[in-house]
Amino acid sequence: MAQLHEYRAKRILAGNGIEIPAGEAAFDAVKAGEIARRLGGEIVVKAQIHSTSRAAAGGVRFAETPVEAEKIASEMLGQEFAGNLCEAVLIDEKVEIVREFYVGFTVDTALKRPALLFSDAGGSGIEDRAGSLKKLVCSIRREPTTAELESLCGDGRIAAILKQLYRVAKKTDARTIEINPLALLKDGRLIALDCRLSVDDYAEYRQKELGIEIARELGHTPTRLEKIAWEIEKDDFRGTFFFVEIPDDKTGVRDPQPAIRIGFHGAGGGGSMASLDAAQRNNLAPACYVDTSGNPPASKVYRAARIILSIPGIRGYFLSGSGVASQEQFGLARAVLKAFLEIRPNIPAVLRLGGNGEDIAREMVERYAEYLPAPIEAYRKTDTADFCAARLRELIENGYCRAQSGVKTAEKAFESDYTFRTRTGTVSFNHKALNDFSAAKIVDACPAGILKLDANRKPVLAVEAAEAERGKCTECLACEFACLELGLKAVKIDFPIDGLA
Repeated sequence: MAQLHEYRAKRILAGNGIEIPAGEAAFDAVKAGEIARRLGGEIVVKAQIHSTSRAAAGGVRFAETPVEAEKIASEMLGQEFAGNLCEAVLIDEKVEIVREFYVGFTVDTALKRPALLFSDAGGSGIEDRAGSLKKLVCSIRREPTTAELESLCGDGRIAAILKQLYRVAKKTDARTIEINPLALLKDGRLIALDCRLSVDDYAEYRQKELGIEIARELGHTPTRLEKIAWEIEKDDFRGTFFFVEIPDDKTGVRDPQPAIRIGFHGAGGGGSMASLDAAQRNNLAPACYVDTSGNPPASKVYRAARIILSIPGIRGYFLSGSGVASQEQFGLARAVLKAFLEIRPNIPAVLRLGGNGEDIAREMVERYAEYLPAPIEAYRKTDTADFCAARLRELIENGYCRAQSGVKTAEKAFESDYTFRTRTGTVSFNHKALNDFSAAKIVDACPAGILKLDANRKPVLAVEAAEAERGKCTECLACEFACLELGLKAVKIDFPIDGLA
């Protein structure tokens, strides 16, 4: 589920007739001070993060003056609260509360029906008071009646808010909405002091106005790399690319000896999770959890590898999946090798390539390993994930443990005289560098059969350019690697990654 920050969720409530405190989000401390000055009086500064333990972590503080509000905002912005990076603060008026309630909406997955929730004991610690919650299971065909809502909460005004909450949920494709607390003020008003709203991932395409950054529940504010990865994944349905960063464990609780930070790349859900466990058993601390499965194109796997290699401070790269994947392992190997050959990181890598074509993939990795500054080793499905993780740790501890810079080495500009677009990139040829033999080899290497030799016996498209761009080119990297195996640099494939240096 895609989560919205409090300030966005409350803005939606206000637009649908549910009163909220006067306030505004700020993305820098000066702006926070300006908002506090406009509001006047005491205010509340609230870190905008995806966490229910925000207050306990110091993410909710009070200020008596605009100067104090600006100071608090400067201390919050850029800091982590409960493992979440704070990139914005909400400046709200401070109100006098008489009583706190809890109202919510959820989709009951067991009943497959929407439900409204109410408790007359709202506020912090509601999770510990689950017994106080009352539930009204609703029809999927009609909204609840006023009588049903009054029976749930015993108050006509709260019933009206519950009805509006139901309408907001329907309008936004929400899976959950929580107003906690719904506060009764000294002046008699009922206002939503806080709101958490999560939207169905699959409805993101019709909820563009909500400003959803990533249509999946991460449990924390999306990082820069997570946003970059999501832009790659969201409109490309050819296989899966799941990327989430894992914060560094600075407490040292895993082991008296500090764990070694690595980039983790899985290839197949269950096997990836098992391999992640194997890494941790070997005192390797994954800096990310990545899964490229469902037979994604090499372009997608390549981008995953590039993003992993851009994580600062990682000391190794571990790829391991189920070991019995039906996707072609040589396509996976090409993608990872392309990333490594471009970045040339000073970190070792261990790739467990189990599945179709694993022997071809392993031989390919061994062939190109000599061109990299640190060792890259490939293993088969018969080599366990624990063995491979232990091998990576051994390579790191033997001296190949310098944190990679993530900067591409300088290369001579590629001279191309023929280029066509693919679905997500471009393929360029330097015909002058090819003879009849090498040109034929490159054409023969294309499994999709979209290349041919022209009248001058040079590789060109055998289909219309628009067809190649729509997907006839499967972005498998076969032509580029066929050229590399001939010792030539006559084919260059570019798969740009927006936002990545």
